[in-house]
Amino acid sequence: MRIALVSTPFVSVPPKKYGGTELFLYHLAEGLIDRGHEVVLFATGDSRTRAILECSFPAARWPIVGRDEHIHLAFAAKRILERGDIDVVHWQSPVSVPYASIAGVPAAVTLHHSRTLDFSEIYRHYPENHYVAISHSQRIQEVFLPHFSVIHHGLDPGAYPPSYEAGRYAAFLGRLAPEKGPDSACRAAIRAGIPLHVGGAVHPCDTGFYNETLRGLMTHPEVHWLGQVDHLQKVALLQGARALLVPIRWEEPFGLVMIEAMLCGTPVIAFRRGAAVELVEDGVTGYQVDSEAEMAEVLAGPVAAIDREACRARAVELYSTKVMVDAYERLYREILEKSGKPRPRTAIASKARSGAGTLLSEAR
Repeated sequence: MRIALVSTPFVSVPPKKYGGTELFLYHLAEGLIDRGHEVVLFATGDSRTRAILECSFPAARWPIVGRDEHIHLAFAAKRILERGDIDVVHWQSPVSVPYASIAGVPAAVTLHHSRTLDFSEIYRHYPENHYVAISHSQRIQEVFLPHFSVIHHGLDPGAYPPSYEAGRYAAFLGRLAPEKGPDSACRAAIRAGIPLHVGGAVHPCDTGFYNETLRGLMTHPEVHWLGQVDHLQKVALLQGARALLVPIRWEEPFGLVMIEAMLCGTPVIAFRRGAAVELVEDGVTGYQVDSEAEMAEVLAGPVAAIDREACRARAVELYSTKVMVDAYERLYREILEKSGKPRPRTAIASKARSGAGTLLSEAR
């Protein structure tokens, strides 16, 4: 199949540091290419991929500005129309849904967010697309859509070498935002008497939360802030941890960091919210808890008894790239069959094969 994957203009593929959607797309693209599919990736020009790369921006556009996403999506829709050889397009954003209609190619849309009324209203207006929830928790909360599947994210186990010896510290990894609960992680670790290593950054919108709630906890002698980490630093942080703390305060749709930890052999202690309910298996890959006190109790005791080798094996079984690519392959074929459109046989244009991508100014 010829498959177009449309990323965001905000973070490169794969992300240099933070970026869950872009990390998911990197592993999906590489897995599809390994299966012999021709993949066209619409991403930023600083992305690293074996796919045919097309870009509206030469580098990631951060911080997030809405107009950049519209420019990027309009470029993708225009190029898909110009090419005329794409079988299925896989979009990643609620804002992309009207552009999927304009592109006129059978479409899958993966939802990477919790439900909002505005986004749900967009989906209602375009019921012809096949929507993908990334957890059953997310699917249950969303509006009814006639074509709706659940496909968990997957990662390449080879990118997460395991460590089977429990470390002396707990880890927190993610945005330092109130919904992620870094303050709860600090309090739980301090209560358990176990050091906490924190990887993550404060986004501008969360400055008030940091100043008012988190700053004092982050200066505690047993809390060590590493700043925003790249992939190698992230893996080292997870490998050396006794457990990853995930005290989320929202219905998180997935949480890639949880399966990253599990693939490293590191169990997860998570609040019983969102996708954590279906990702964390008590006594196998971690524990679900309901309070900071319970998180501290598990961290100080039961989590150390988890078999880290079995933890990784379970993560590989359920959340590897192979499992995810199998599911998306089946979905793409189902979408094609239901569309009733013959697969195009046109060779991919030589222009699309050359260079790192096509700049918007050149495509106009």
